[in-house]
This record gives sequence, C-alpha cells and structure tokens, in this order.
Amino acid sequence: MSDFAKDNDRIDINAAAIAPENFRQYIKSLGRYNFPDPAMVDPDGIGIVAVGGDLSPETLISAYAQGLFPWFNEDDPIAWWCPEPRCVMVPTDYKPSKSLRKQAGRERWQLTLNQAFDDVIHACSLPRSDGFNAALPEGEHTWIHSEMIDAYTELHAQGFAHSIEVWDDKQHLIGGLYGLKIGGIYFGESMFHVASNASKLAFWGLTRLCEQSHVELVDCQLPNDHLLSLGAEILPRAKFLLELDTLIGSRSVKWQKDSHQSLAVSLLDKPQPWQLKV
Repeated sequence: MSDFAKDNDRIDINAAAIAPENFRQYIKSLGRYNFPDPAMVDPDGIGIVAVGGDLSPETLISAYAQGLFPWFNEDDPIAWWCPEPRCVMVPTDYKPSKSLRKQAGRERWQLTLNQAFDDVIHACSLPRSDGFNAALPEGEHTWIHSEMIDAYTELHAQGFAHSIEVWDDKQHLIGGLYGLKIGGIYFGESMFHVASNASKLAFWGLTRLCEQSHVELVDCQLPNDHLLSLGAEILPRAKFLLELDTLIGSRSVKWQKDSHQSLAVSLLDKPQPWQLKV
C-alpha cells in the first residue's frame, strides 16, 4: 500500500480527439496523481495499493485506466484497490440459466440505457431492510455513500458512467446496474433488484449490449461462485493489466443517453437485440 503524490495539472476529459496511438497514455495521465504499480507496492496480492487523492472525474478515469478502483467506507480515507486475481467476463461467454431464459420470455419488462442513472445508483446504495442488496447483513449500508454517489453521477454527466435499467409493465424501476465504459472495457460497479432476477436480466442485457458495441470485456472486480457459474473467469492481475492496456485504447460504440432504444427482455435471446441508433 502506498500514498501517492500529486503530479500533472488537470486535463479536460472532453478534450479534442486524440490519435489512437496516443490515447492510452492520454487517458492514464488525466488525473493529478501518480498511482503506484500494484506489483511493486502489493506483491502479496492483498489488493489495496494506495490511499488518498480525490474522486474527481479525471482521477477516477486515470485510476480505472490503470486497473484501480476506489473502495472505502464513509468518513475513511479514499482507498484504491487492484485485486489479485481479477474476475472478468467476456460478454460472449455469459451463460443465462434456463429458468432465466424462460422468465425473460414470459415477462413484459423493458431494458433501457442511461434513463435513470440517479435512481439506479441510489437503489444500489440502500440497505437490505429496504429490499435491496440481499447479500448485506440486515440494516447495513453498502460502500456506495454520498461521496461515491456524487463522484459517479458526475462521471455519468461526463459520458463515462452508464446504467442499465429494468422496468416492469407498469413502468416501475425494478432492477438495474451501473459502471464505467472506457474504450473496449466495461467496469461493473453494482446492481440491485426489487423483483426476482431483475438484476440478472440487467446483466444479461449488459453482455448483449457489449457484444453489439465492440466492448470485449466486463470487469467484475472480485470473484464469487455466482459470477463464475455465469461464465466469468479469473485472470492473474498482471494478465488483466496487460489486456486492459489494449482495451482502453480500442474503439467502441458510444453509449449516449439516446443512442439506444428500449429493449423488451423477451428479445434478449435474439441476435442483435439492441436497436442501435445511427
């Protein structure tokens, strides 16, 4: 674990187009801080590699482009993590269960992109007693506190953070997820549901959207049995960082708010289910 020092000035993340061969270095250098090499400061693979800094859009984008993400409790110092190993999903490897396929076929639910980011991230932050995040102990809040919500909401406004929403036939939000997309990789952050399997349908929708958008990898951060059963795999940290270096510089379809029409969950199993607007 290491503290890191301020370095270069902030750079406008909406700057003019950067040549592809220079983009990887550009995106990594956006922030004001020098992040340490995880292999150097965390040789035992504990996961935490730095403490301090801020959650500005420039810092966050720079961190994610180097394989780090923030994870800390409210009122604690900002902690930056790069797990060893890393859990990832190749979108085409996702394996929905037979029961999920059947449910998708009979429900009249809809998926949308970036239509309710604020609602999704706030829902992901709620305790189990309100019906969300059933893996948490009763009454315990997630790590998604107000500082994190503000930071990722700003990233959403900047066009980097994205949400997928699940709506029932009465237009009630019943599930969703959010994360970041840089080039050809999507960094998953959190998901929620208030109806059975709604978050699983959101994730299935995400993998299909990634397929159609030339996003080659979904970063799931930490492994668990459920993700592995769906087709996720474990990568050594060093291999993940090598793949990441290529993916952040690759071209993919932009996920703008109005770039995709809503999608009936019954169509998730069809070829090219998302109707991408030109």
